[in-house]
Amino acid sequence: MKISRLFPVILLLSAAGAATAETTVDYRGSVMVNASTGDYAPYMIGSWNYGRVTGANGIWHNGEATKALDMDRRFSWGAGLEYMLGYGSAADYNRWNSSTQSMGTVSNRQSSFRLQQIYAELKYRAVFLTLGMKNSHSAMVDGHLSSGDLVRSNNARPIPALSAGFLDFQNIPFTNGWAQINGEISYGKMADNGYRKDTYNYYNDLISLGLWYTYKYVHFRSKPTEPLVVTLGMQTAGEFGGSTAYYRRGELTEEVKRGFKVKDVFDMLLPREGSGEGYYKGNSLGSWDLKVAYRFRNDSRLTAYFQGLFEDGSGIGRQNGWDGLYGLQYDFNRRGIVSSVLMEYIDFTNQSGPIHFATSDNNGTSITTEVTGGDNYYNNDVYGPYSNFGMGIGSAFPVSPLYNSDGQLMFLHNRCRGFHAAVLGHLPLRWEYRAMVSYQKAGGWGRKPGLHRLESTSAMVEASWQPSEAIPALHLKAQVAFDAGKLRGNNFGAMATVSWIGSLTFDK
Repeated sequence: MKISRLFPVILLLSAAGAATAETTVDYRGSVMVNASTGDYAPYMIGSWNYGRVTGANGIWHNGEATKALDMDRRFSWGAGLEYMLGYGSAADYNRWNSSTQSMGTVSNRQSSFRLQQIYAELKYRAVFLTLGMKNSHSAMVDGHLSSGDLVRSNNARPIPALSAGFLDFQNIPFTNGWAQINGEISYGKMADNGYRKDTYNYYNDLISLGLWYTYKYVHFRSKPTEPLVVTLGMQTAGEFGGSTAYYRRGELTEEVKRGFKVKDVFDMLLPREGSGEGYYKGNSLGSWDLKVAYRFRNDSRLTAYFQGLFEDGSGIGRQNGWDGLYGLQYDFNRRGIVSSVLMEYIDFTNQSGPIHFATSDNNGTSITTEVTGGDNYYNNDVYGPYSNFGMGIGSAFPVSPLYNSDGQLMFLHNRCRGFHAAVLGHLPLRWEYRAMVSYQKAGGWGRKPGLHRLESTSAMVEASWQPSEAIPALHLKAQVAFDAGKLRGNNFGAMATVSWIGSLTFDK
């Protein structure tokens, strides 16, 4: 057996300890080669892949081993490990040189070896507990076709965390299965200090380090066996603790060290006014979620969904107009030339401008008119961008900080609006394809509206092939994508992937 297969298995079993019963470990390996004409991989190759490959050119080996939870047992344990090994091209970022009082550049690339996932988990009945870095997925949108969940998508690398919640929707007592609940709560520590230090320009705005992270959601669902199923609820996330350094024209003007206190965990559980940071503790954001699915007699399904992003009370109260994600997806429930179709409209342009004046914040003022502005989606004046290793933790649609060659750690174009469409289909001889396209206009960010709107069109075509029924473990995939316009620049790229999967069973 190849070393690439044994390596993750050995590490996984060493971490998990001796098995007390027959144990099956699933493994996956792949080799990825990508090339493009720009400084980064095209938007639709670098996104929605948990931040695995973002450089313009590279060759990577990915290895993964997983011991899954046994859903048929009342008590079960699981574990997983995934690594990335290879080489990717570097991108240049502006960096202020205090000695020469001039702006230069620094190069930064993804680490040649890194752990993508490493976790252990337990389940008892329908409740789970997970410790470590584990990929998560959205409960609201299709991560394979959508532009991404607004709060927690598959765009960024996982954050080391302790998470607990339900494995799936559970019946609410006394409702006879007509009402179900699902939820999760998570606290973690972000581990991207090195990336932030290596890409920041040390000239303007801020750099935040050592941040802690929390995520939680609760969703309610109607009876899933009925033709019409409605899901609604809320997600919230937050950053807290750590430290922040502010720079103005290359000079350090202020440094705030908050550190970590146990009290912070409770303050972030339900943020409240007057918790120690002027308004509310930490950087909180979230979304209202609604999904309505109808199953036809032929088992095809039409799904409509909405996510309304919020960062404060005005967003929670839906005072930011039509801002949010609107989606429509049709699944044919069969393998055909067209198996699934998705269309989305994304609007972040109704967030209010940079002026904010509330009478409650200015004791003694004679001004009675309030101007509740200052919205700035995915950015925060204290904690910086809602991103991990430069990639947005929420939607991939706004340009992530990773792509800011000026070295500013912010979402510089979050005042955006556009469309996203995708189609998935199957062809004879074990072929599968996926095609996606998106278009957007962006006009700067919440606190600094742009003088002109910038446009971008991005598209990708992906083809996957299983060469033979006799070798079901081997898969081949090719992607071709481009970006066009002033927002993301003009870029063309491709990626080819060879993957193999299998499993090993260990007796008691």
